[in-house]
Amino acid sequence: MNSTDFIVIRNDLQQCKVIETPLPDEAALPADALLVKVTRFAFTANNITYAVIGEQLKYWQLFPAPEGYGIIPVWGFGEVLVSKHPMIAAGEMLFGYFPMATHLVIEATDVSKRGLRDGAAHRQEVSPVYNAYARVSGDPTYAGQQGDFRALLLPLFMLSFLVDDFLAENAFYGARRVILSSASSKTAFGLAHLVHKRGIPVIGLTSRGNVDFVSSLGCYDEVVTYDQVTAIPSAEPTAYVDMAGNSALREALHRHFGAQMVYSGRVGLTHRASEPEEPTLPGAKPVWFFAPDQIRKRAKEWGPGGIDQRFGAAWAELVPHLPNWLDVVELRGPAAVREAYLDTLQGRVPPDQGLILSLAE
Repeated sequence: MNSTDFIVIRNDLQQCKVIETPLPDEAALPADALLVKVTRFAFTANNITYAVIGEQLKYWQLFPAPEGYGIIPVWGFGEVLVSKHPMIAAGEMLFGYFPMATHLVIEATDVSKRGLRDGAAHRQEVSPVYNAYARVSGDPTYAGQQGDFRALLLPLFMLSFLVDDFLAENAFYGARRVILSSASSKTAFGLAHLVHKRGIPVIGLTSRGNVDFVSSLGCYDEVVTYDQVTAIPSAEPTAYVDMAGNSALREALHRHFGAQMVYSGRVGLTHRASEPEEPTLPGAKPVWFFAPDQIRKRAKEWGPGGIDQRFGAAWAELVPHLPNWLDVVELRGPAAVREAYLDTLQGRVPPDQGLILSLAE
C-alpha cells in the first residue's frame, strides 16, 4: 500500500507536487503503532504560515519528506486502519495534526479514553499540542459540518482565545481599542469576536474586496481599508495585533500612532512580505506571540482541565455564528488539493469559504 503525499519545495512554496510513498505492512509497524487513513483536513492561510516558519519552529520535522521538500501540517481527521496498540481499535476516528497525505503512521503513547500522543522520535522537538490526537468516534460535535468547523477553526480559535486572554491579563497594555490586520482571516475574526465581547472597540484592517464580508461579521466596530490606515485618529492608546506580517503596514501604523502604540504583537505571516531586518519603530517594540508559551503559563495557573473548560465555553459561544460566517467547500483528489493550495498561497480563496480537502479521490 502507498501513501499519496502532497509536497512543496521549502524555499519556493509555489513549487509543489504529489508523490507516492510506500507504507509499512502490518508486520513491519512498530509496537503500539497505528496506520491511519487521513480522511479529510482543513486548509487555511494559517497552514501557509506553518510553511513559512516551518524551519524556525521545526514544523517540517513532523512529517518527513525528500531532501529540500516539506509536507505542510494540517488539522483534520483520520481513521485507524491498523492498530498494534491494545487500547485502540481499527475503525476509530482521530482528530489532530496530520500531513497533507492520505496516510500517517502514529506511534501511539500516553493513550487515554480521550486521546493519545504520537511518540515518534522525530516529532518531539515541537510543542506537545502538535503531537496530540483526540479520540472522537461517536462524538457528534466532531461529525459532519460541526467537525468541518472544528478542523477549520478550532486550532485558529485557540490562538484567538490565547491572544485575547494574554491581552486581557495585561489589561490590554492600557489600550482603549485594538486594531487587527487581515481582519477577514479566521484567527482575526475569532479574536475580534472575543475582544468585542469585552466591550473594547475593535478596528479591522482589510482589503477593499473584503470590506463587505468583514463588516457583515458584526464583531468589528469599524472596518478600514489598508490605504486608509493613516486616517484613523491617533490620539488614543492602541494595541495592534498583526495577522499579516506585512512590514510596510506595521511601520506605517507605528509611525502614525507613535507613542500611542502601546502593544504590537505579531501572530501570523500570511502576507509573506516581512523583512528580516526591520527599523526601530516608534511606540511599543513589535513582539512575537507564541501560543504554547501562554498555554504552559495558564496550564500551571488554572490547573488540570482549566484551559479546556474556559476554551470550551468560548467555543460554544462562537459556534452558532459559524454557519452565517462560513460556507464549507469540500474538494477531493490531488488536482483539487493542488489548486486549493495555490489559491490559498496567492490569497484567492474568498474569506467566506472554508476549504475541507482530501487527497483521496
